[in-house]
Amino acid sequence: MSSSEPAVVSGAVSPTARPRLARHVRLTFDPSRERHVLLRPEAVVVLNGTGADILGLCDGRRTVAEIVADLRRRYERVAEADVQRFLAGLVDRRCVQIAPGTDAGIAAGGGDG
Repeated sequence: MSSSEPAVVSGAVSPTARPRLARHVRLTFDPSRERHVLLRPEAVVVLNGTGADILGLCDGRRTVAEIVADLRRRYERVAEADVQRFLAGLVDRRCVQIAPGTDAGIAAGGGDG
């Protein structure tokens, strides 16, 4: 597959995509909220623990499939499709980017594989 294929299809990020935080976004812990947040120039996105763990692994080197595998070592149940949709939502909000030049593939629409 070529890198010109879409990284986000049908509301899910491909398992072969390599997500990373957008340059203008920072993941940090907000002591007043006692939660991790994404800081953007125009907004703050409050995250739950799992969301913070997912984003903590988005370094532009790991694929979505590798991120899911890492999460499965930490948690009993991790649905790949849920991780893909979570990341797709943050791509839509311009908080997450797909690393350029990666073999993005095409996201399958189902399963928690």
